[in-house]
Amino acid sequence: MPRSLIIAILVLLVLHQDNWFWTDGTLVFGFIPVGLFYHACISIAASCVWFYAVKKCWPSGLESLAETDHKEGGAA
Repeated sequence: MPRSLIIAILVLLVLHQDNWFWTDGTLVFGFIPVGLFYHACISIAASCVWFYAVKKCWPSGLESLAETDHKEGGAA
């Protein structure tokens, strides 16, 4: 697993603990509470990190192995 992926996951873990927006009544775009907006941004960042993890850590050739096994009549 790449070191950059581990660092990104740890950063997301730390940023997810958002005690600083609980009492802030600020509205983003005039209608979204800042805490909700912050969590939406964290969710988007988490999906980007997950996409990066799949691209970097997914075994290459796994799909072709499954197709070959299926054509030969192996377990589906």
